[in-house]
Amino acid sequence: MTERRAKRRLMNEINVVPYIDVMLVLLVIFMITAPLITPGQIELPQIGKSLAPPVAPLEVIIKADGSLGLHDRSSTGGEQKISREELVEAIKQKQSVNTEQPVVIAGDKSVRYEEVMKVMDILQQQQVKKVGLLARPNI
Repeated sequence: MTERRAKRRLMNEINVVPYIDVMLVLLVIFMITAPLITPGQIELPQIGKSLAPPVAPLEVIIKADGSLGLHDRSSTGGEQKISREELVEAIKQKQSVNTEQPVVIAGDKSVRYEEVMKVMDILQQQQVKKVGLLARPNI
């Protein structure tokens, strides 16, 4: 039994020399490659420069009867009734003045989602930029 205990004690020892060899090889590799890596440059904002305020969106309103309305939130005017043919022209005209103005589509609760998708499809086919959906929470 004493021989078995002696063998068990010898098996409990861990040879760490291979681990040290691997760590030294990795250290040499990192020391060689570190100077070759070019760090990326980060452009930080300058003091005194402020971002332009966000532009109020154009709101395309789809009513329960399927008619369309256009409301420019950046102007004081209210909602104007508009046909599907006039919609793209009116939006393109307003976006030519302000290219950063987004377009949001708002549908009435009772409007089928298919009608919303048709309007979105018309706008995307005519290359109208920055089109999104408007969601209002139930309060």
